[in-house]
Amino acid sequence: MNQHRHLYPPPRQRRSPWRALAAGLAFALAAPLAGATAAVPAPELSAAQALAAAPMSSKSTADHSKFKELQGPFASGSEVTKVCLSCHTEAGKQVMGTRHWTWEYTNPDTGQKLGKKTMLNSFCIGDRSNEAFCQACHIGYGWKDKTFDFHNESKVDCLACHNSGGYKKPPGMAGEVPTERTELPPGSGKFIDPVDLAMVAQHVGKTRTANCGTCHYNGGGGDGVKHGDLDSSLNKASKELDVHLASKAGGGAGFTCATCHQSDGHQIAGSRISMTASDPHGPMLRGDTVHAGRNAATCQSCHGDKPHKQPSLSVELLNNHTNKLACQSCHIPEFARGGVATKMSWDWSTAGRLTPEGKPIQKKDEHGHVIYDSKKGDFKLAENVVPEYLWFNGTVNYTTQDMKIDPTQVVKINSFMGSPDDPKARIWPVKRFQGQQPYDKVHLQLLVPHTAVPDDTAFWFNFDWNKALQTGATATGQPYSGQHGFVKTEMRWPITHMVAPSKNAVACASCHTGATKSRLGSLPGVYLPARDSQPWIDRLGWLAVVGALGGVLVHSIARIVTRRRSTTGGH
Repeated sequence: MNQHRHLYPPPRQRRSPWRALAAGLAFALAAPLAGATAAVPAPELSAAQALAAAPMSSKSTADHSKFKELQGPFASGSEVTKVCLSCHTEAGKQVMGTRHWTWEYTNPDTGQKLGKKTMLNSFCIGDRSNEAFCQACHIGYGWKDKTFDFHNESKVDCLACHNSGGYKKPPGMAGEVPTERTELPPGSGKFIDPVDLAMVAQHVGKTRTANCGTCHYNGGGGDGVKHGDLDSSLNKASKELDVHLASKAGGGAGFTCATCHQSDGHQIAGSRISMTASDPHGPMLRGDTVHAGRNAATCQSCHGDKPHKQPSLSVELLNNHTNKLACQSCHIPEFARGGVATKMSWDWSTAGRLTPEGKPIQKKDEHGHVIYDSKKGDFKLAENVVPEYLWFNGTVNYTTQDMKIDPTQVVKINSFMGSPDDPKARIWPVKRFQGQQPYDKVHLQLLVPHTAVPDDTAFWFNFDWNKALQTGATATGQPYSGQHGFVKTEMRWPITHMVAPSKNAVACASCHTGATKSRLGSLPGVYLPARDSQPWIDRLGWLAVVGALGGVLVHSIARIVTRRRSTTGGH
């Protein structure tokens, strides 16, 4: 398939409305579609001071800054949680029943036991043995190893989702909050400042996009690395970047993440593990029990499955596309288009190269993107990426660590299921990520390396693959033969954010063109005028057109001649 990847935005091609209309009309008339950083000078105002000085714009009936219990000081995040739960008595129990807390989930479609706790990926590979680093993004405090108490309500982190700023949980502290100036990692010469927990607690509120983004933007090791359609540019999105998240003042809808990913008892709608690929119903009336069981985080839940309101012919033309196309396929022309590059490949096999003096290496391209790091290997990044497209019915199968692999083939970390004849399937845009990661040559299983927590077996600190893989195997309960290699892997990520204005939707001619240029390439199961043609059918068609025109011409000439004769005979 033609991937159309490029590092910079291509010149916007002029779109011919007549060409687009012709292609669309043909489409309608055709057969149905089958970590811590170095200390920097402090800003003029600290985050806590800025919070204190900011005007209170919340419509909440409670001003938390006036609560005596929140005046502090607090020695830990858990102390804040205990105060929160003294009023919000059921919140802790609710949170502990969510995937955000357990990092475990049984996929109802496949029965697979998944979740961040056990899943593999092609980025940092896995969190087991690396908990103290990775769990900075857990909504809890103190998950540093398998002894973490998932039943202790005081370990729930209320502030992670409800802070209004000035709150940070750095990697390496097992999700704890620094309450004093701390060198991290120890001996590195890099320091982090303490968090004023009292000030943060006094300014809690509804979840903001930036709260969700703190973790979801930075999955895979950095801003925009993993998803491609989620990065920090969405915090202040323009209308052109995302019509939903852009502010109303900027011409957008003024949404936050929670507008679509609605919660009920802290259970949040939407999941990339068990997705809704198609929702052929009208828009949902929130709270209406008729729609019980539907996913509130789909395009159709708001817009319905026939969303296009245009002149009569165009209504059917565009709405008929929804029978086989996901909304995102037309309305997200490219991803990673907010100025933040996303990783497209990661090769762990090259990690560990050092200078002659034994020092780690880091290389950047001309745009400042890291393209090699001794800790992680080689990367390829891109911006303004045209997605790839596939048939998807909402079911995703994952390769887990206990499965046997074939190292002579590309290992698919996840597989999107669906086919042209599946009524639940739609053509979806995806990011295809390519990796190369360690596996056991004897047991033929993927391996999770111990990398990030400083000790004498962590790869980032000793660059010894055997020690790192043995420790990771022990932590995951898997055998390690002592013989490892690197296998090519592939992982797909659904593209569903960064929705462009309708005027910037994918042009008809972007798909209705030759197979080498069509966005859909040679995707089977769909007939596309201008992409799919048979020369002999085209010749017959043109012969029929010429014949019809010839017949009309002969008929017209005959009428003219006979009319003249009739007129002459009458005189």
